[in-house]
Amino acid sequence: MAKWGQGDPRWIVEERADATNVNNWHWTERDATSWSKRKLKEVLEGLVVEGEAGRCEIGDLKHVEGEASCNSRKGKLIFFYEWNLRLSWKGTVKESGEKHKGSVEIPNLSEENEVDDTEINVSKKKGEGDVLKDLMRTEGTTKVREALRDYLKALKTEFTLGMILPTKAPVGQELAMERRPSGSTVQDSVTPQSLDMVGVKIPTVRIHMREVFNSPADELYSIFTKKELVQKFSKCPAVIEAEKGGKLQMFEGCVSGEYTELVPSQRIVLKWRCRSWPDEHYATVALNFQDLAAQSELELECKGVPVSHEESTRQCWKKQYFEEIHILLQQSKDNME
Repeated sequence: MAKWGQGDPRWIVEERADATNVNNWHWTERDATSWSKRKLKEVLEGLVVEGEAGRCEIGDLKHVEGEASCNSRKGKLIFFYEWNLRLSWKGTVKESGEKHKGSVEIPNLSEENEVDDTEINVSKKKGEGDVLKDLMRTEGTTKVREALRDYLKALKTEFTLGMILPTKAPVGQELAMERRPSGSTVQDSVTPQSLDMVGVKIPTVRIHMREVFNSPADELYSIFTKKELVQKFSKCPAVIEAEKGGKLQMFEGCVSGEYTELVPSQRIVLKWRCRSWPDEHYATVALNFQDLAAQSELELECKGVPVSHEESTRQCWKKQYFEEIHILLQQSKDNME
């Protein structure tokens, strides 16, 4: 096995736990096909289209043919996806109350075309009701394109969590590394002094975030500790053992860890890691809950995040946790009303 300082550094593999792809030089690939099929159903099924002509709703994703993958090479992510989709829709004409059905076909959703240029064909079963077909061709097509953008956004953030491994800094540079905040805010900031070396000399950073939720602290605390609520906002099966030493696993194993401290309605501390981080490397995540009248503030401090994973980790908490929890709370409120 080659040693650091010998030969072409692009091909050198260090004798350490995370040496499977030093400097992210080698080609790695992750199959996104099964994940994509679930995500496409999630973002497309149930879309509602309303207009002066009436109301339509997209039903089942009847046909899903294709594949998707994400590749990492030289520290860059390369996406491949090609899908042939067919959805059903049904609608009601506003004036007459007539009901009609049809389908939406997307013959070639791929990385070769922008979403705005992707072909979307709307058809309707025989009979009257062309006003609904026109509604689906206009407003419906717009809604479908928005959903496809949501899928691609999730593919490039949620699915790729942890794919880029930490890189090896030149000898003597590791301890001299500095970070400067760029446009950081109190709500979403990186502490410059927080860069340190953990375990196998992996450069890490601390992430600090604040978010206000429309719920009391005890309810927000429950969303992080009750399995059924975690599965609702994460939209995936989860392992939640909310006790000291209890296990945590979410997002189909992309995130795992352990509860190390729980103070009901006030504080949760976790050992937390992404699947493709260096083996046995964990960040320490502290969640502090504070009541603010009818709302509550969540302060997150995540220490020990590998530098190369800083942005993906931030997006994970922002998109997969905070935004989805906001949606869950709003849905609960709507159901109560």
